[in-house]
Amino acid sequence: MSSPDPQRDEVRAAVRQALSVAVATGLYGVSFGALSVAAGLSLGQTMALSLLMFSGGSQFAFIGVVGSAGTPAAAVATAGLLGVRNGLYGPQVAPLLGAHGGRRLLAAQLTIDESTAVGTAHPPGPAARAGFWWTGAGVFALWNLFTLGGALLGDALGDPRRYGLDAAAAAAFLALVWPRLTGAQGRLARLVAAAAVVAALATTPFLPAGVPVLLAAAVAILVGMLTPVQPPGSGIQPDPRAARDPATRQDDEPEEGARP
Repeated sequence: MSSPDPQRDEVRAAVRQALSVAVATGLYGVSFGALSVAAGLSLGQTMALSLLMFSGGSQFAFIGVVGSAGTPAAAVATAGLLGVRNGLYGPQVAPLLGAHGGRRLLAAQLTIDESTAVGTAHPPGPAARAGFWWTGAGVFALWNLFTLGGALLGDALGDPRRYGLDAAAAAAFLALVWPRLTGAQGRLARLVAAAAVVAALATTPFLPAGVPVLLAAAVAILVGMLTPVQPPGSGIQPDPRAARDPATRQDDEPEEGARP
């Protein structure tokens, strides 16, 4: 009988989590494909956005501006503002992956909300790398597949939101961050989340699309910079008996085999 391998179990858990997130997120691509065609984009333009931009929030922002008769410059600016958040993930993800050359370029393309969340949810090492790559590749494949399906079906689907696919993607992401809201640092995480939500909601009526999201991210970054980092193991209390002089410990404890 083989002995249990905690590292292998952690990798398997990361892959399972990655696949579930990929399915939930990829399904929402149906909505983008259908709404993009309805906004006046061709099939080729719709697929180019999913393949090259590959950022759901930015893609929906782009077709939202185009669909409301906005200028191409306004559509690009809005999508670009929302896409900036993916750049903020780089410093956090790069040390986990240690990718170089072509793999680094591929990692940059696959650095999205979901791949970052799954990768950083696991300890640095094989599990974190598996979580990132499997999530990124899975979402990319399924998002583009379902984008194609939504664009081809078009009007036959009606309003894709009535199927609840938008809620499925949000629910999958919430499931990723929930352990951080309830764990050892849960109180700080809840305060940061609340502050970010307040910042986004308060500025949404006054600022262009994308800017409130960046302000919410800035709140989290500011808190992270101001919060002191606890050294590893600082929360573990040493055994006071281990700190005693060995001679004293022998006086307090009977030797093995001695009668009490």
